[in-house]
Amino acid sequence: MFESLSDRLSQSLRSITGKARLTEENIQDTLREVRMALLEADVALPVVKDFVEAVKQRALGQEVMKSLSPGQAFLRIVQAELEAVMGSANEGLNLAVQPPAVILMAGLQGAGKTTSVAKLARLLKEREKKSVTVVSADVYRPAAIKQLETLATEVGVDFFPSQPDQKPVDIAVAAINHARIRFSDVLIIDTAGRLAVDEAMMAEIAELHRVAKPAETLFVVDAMTGQDAATTAKAFGEALPLTGVILTKVDADSRGGAALSVRTITGKPIKFLGVGEKTQALDPFHPDRLASRILGMGDVLSLIEEAEQKVDKEKAERLARKVKKGGRFDLEDFRDQLQQMNNMGGITGMLDKLPGMGNVAQMAQQNLDMKMFARMEAMINSMTPRERRNPDLIVGSRKRRITQGSGTQVQDLNRLLKQHKQMQKMMKKMKGGGMEKMMRGLGGMMPPGGGSGGGFPFR
Repeated sequence: MFESLSDRLSQSLRSITGKARLTEENIQDTLREVRMALLEADVALPVVKDFVEAVKQRALGQEVMKSLSPGQAFLRIVQAELEAVMGSANEGLNLAVQPPAVILMAGLQGAGKTTSVAKLARLLKEREKKSVTVVSADVYRPAAIKQLETLATEVGVDFFPSQPDQKPVDIAVAAINHARIRFSDVLIIDTAGRLAVDEAMMAEIAELHRVAKPAETLFVVDAMTGQDAATTAKAFGEALPLTGVILTKVDADSRGGAALSVRTITGKPIKFLGVGEKTQALDPFHPDRLASRILGMGDVLSLIEEAEQKVDKEKAERLARKVKKGGRFDLEDFRDQLQQMNNMGGITGMLDKLPGMGNVAQMAQQNLDMKMFARMEAMINSMTPRERRNPDLIVGSRKRRITQGSGTQVQDLNRLLKQHKQMQKMMKKMKGGGMEKMMRGLGGMMPPGGGSGGGFPFR
């Protein structure tokens, strides 16, 4: 995400980071480039003006002049100001109220409100260990009620049914009573969206807010709408006491204007980013980490957190013990590794968070067939347990049966078996003290100093 902004800013800043001295003249050229990069990313003009002025004042001040490496100091200033624009730190949900804590979701139609309700319910259930009830007060779109019921079942939270002929306020009151009886910690109310801001919608949601007395009122907005996202959020903020913003479809937004504008224009913090269609694709918003990624420095902390949450530790430990004892790395182990990687957003999702790997992630997106991993898993699933444990058995008619069962070609299967053999050799090296050798080998593939550039061999 934010690839174009990241590329432009990296190019602009590269020329100045090596400077031994910073003058108003050489800063001016870089700041002009930075201004253009932000405007092209659809960042609101007042935000761009304030940002550039703040960077300029700090860059020409004492903190840079006294620095041993002024260029690096300038980069740190840009990073600090990016963080300040987006909000200096992560602001979580304030649910310290008498249960059920009500979360009211507002936003325009098509912004991804209903999906965000399910994502947030899943996050609260799995990470915060909360019991959650969800309800739809969207009586204008009957499909929204059914959609939320389906998603609630998928994420394993309580769903309170509602009908299109009910009034939204009555639905909210009944849902609060239900959540109270059920001892739910949190009740999330999905509200109706419109194609544009109108008086009737604002009056209805204001009445809902008055009755529900929510602990959190979150505005859900599509990041792809750029500056319009900030403007719409401001209109809602004037009608409702918003407590925060959820930016959706961030993974598809290469510009990043909304993330950099919303906080300044609304005065409300971005609390979560929607980074995909799956119900686990909702991340707490960390301005410092996003600023780091925009400047091509990666986001290792988020990668570690993702690994903590999404990697099956039991399977990982079992495989480690097996390899240590000299056991064979079979196709069932290989399938587990593919699933673990997929849970962490695939290879591009992981590369995107590593320092200096933003460009490599883009190359991977362009050059890799992203359906390849799904095909590999389908082929392994088409094998018998005996074949998975002993791939040497897979010849002739077995190959034809596996490819027909998985809808693939024999050359796809040959490629899979070859890749498995390579992985098996790598695992053998990890036996004993081989892990350190392998990590040293990987170190040579990384760009020098963790910065941008360097040669990551990608074929």
